[in-house]
Amino acid sequence: MARIDVVMPQMGESIAEGTMSRWLKKVGDTVKRDEPIFEISTDKVDAEIPSPTSGVLAEVLVTEGQTVPVQTVVARIETEAGAVAAVSPSAPAPAQATAAPAVAAGGGPPPKGESTAKPPPSSHQTPALAPAPMPSAPRPTGGNGGSMEERLRTKSSPLVRKIAAEHGIEIAGLQGSGIAGRVTKRDIMQVIESGASGSAPRVAPSMHAPAGVEHHGPLPEPWAGDVVEPMSRIRALTAEHMTLSRRTNAHVTSFFEVDLTRIARIRAKLRADFEKQSGEKLTYLPFILTAVTSGLKQFPILNAAVAGSSIIYRKQYNLGIAVALDWGLIVPVIKRADELSLVGLTRQLNDLATRARAKKLRPEEVQDATFTITNPGVFGSLMGTPIIPVPTTAILGLGAIEKRPKVITGPDGEDTIAIRTCAYFSLSFDHRVIDGSVADQFLAAVKRTLESYPEPGA
Repeated sequence: MARIDVVMPQMGESIAEGTMSRWLKKVGDTVKRDEPIFEISTDKVDAEIPSPTSGVLAEVLVTEGQTVPVQTVVARIETEAGAVAAVSPSAPAPAQATAAPAVAAGGGPPPKGESTAKPPPSSHQTPALAPAPMPSAPRPTGGNGGSMEERLRTKSSPLVRKIAAEHGIEIAGLQGSGIAGRVTKRDIMQVIESGASGSAPRVAPSMHAPAGVEHHGPLPEPWAGDVVEPMSRIRALTAEHMTLSRRTNAHVTSFFEVDLTRIARIRAKLRADFEKQSGEKLTYLPFILTAVTSGLKQFPILNAAVAGSSIIYRKQYNLGIAVALDWGLIVPVIKRADELSLVGLTRQLNDLATRARAKKLRPEEVQDATFTITNPGVFGSLMGTPIIPVPTTAILGLGAIEKRPKVITGPDGEDTIAIRTCAYFSLSFDHRVIDGSVADQFLAAVKRTLESYPEPGA
């Protein structure tokens, strides 16, 4: 018999640690090669990690809720001697490992009978963003670029590095509150707000809220009968991102009503042949994406990013599409959307949404959006004021598509009441760099494209 180490994989170049979300197998269970045995959460995605070999799960070294550096041994599998070579701690993540939005296990309400008192500190009840005690991990040497502490500190998330670069801050000179001094977004924002550009004092992570969330006044205390549970990782990350965006961007929202009657008619004509030829269902969204990319080309500031006192005009049109999941929200990205046809956009949309729900997205598929679209209308919402994802400058919200009575002008100039298929589009934009007139011109261009979309065969 032999024991094979199972390690915390590195799900992306900038990922230095992962949180053990959920064990799918327990000690003593038989596992097959490539069968998922646990889920992890990183600051990018969730992943179901497959077993490197067949055998029996002999040891579990990292418990649910713990955050450990990549390449940490998290379990051992007992297998026949010589059946498979031990997995090297420096080996890349298994090719079969799949990824999806960050989420901690147990995101729903606690079962009846669970303690309702204020939870004592433990690895199972500590918020996902607060580092839990870690087992010792092998440290890379030689060609791996220095100690694990150095790698963790300098390999902060891309967003942290981007914010630091925009404000001329050297991350290597900071002592952060993450594992081994890793600099978090909360740390970098504190440095910026203090006016410093060098090192900042180590800040202990809050046990009451995710990093980046500020409290004003005393924290609320649970009352008798209340249920207290830590935020799931995806909820904590969402809170962190939304707070950062509100602190950074000057939010303004404009609303337009768009008549989609023409699109509804074209869709009805194309639908049967489209589905027969492509195998995909044709929705309104690919038409809207086409109109959006056209509008972004006319008004490139909405496809830009702010870097300090500079503006980066992106030449790629990468559309982030918000996907609602049972455990939170994820935004997979359609890369170079302007180069795709209706069929291509539909396939990408359906594929990304399906794999997001199945936890099979890769880390790079949720990165590098230049503009975002969210569609709360599928739940019946008429309109909303979405928050702009950092570091982009705008986000489009789509309201419910429904039939409404509208006054229209007939061919002889007479006014008549007709039933039209309409929706409200809302555009939240960063007023630091986008004027209201430009935002409204962009929305008007999107509206015009959709309301005059060419008929098939015309």
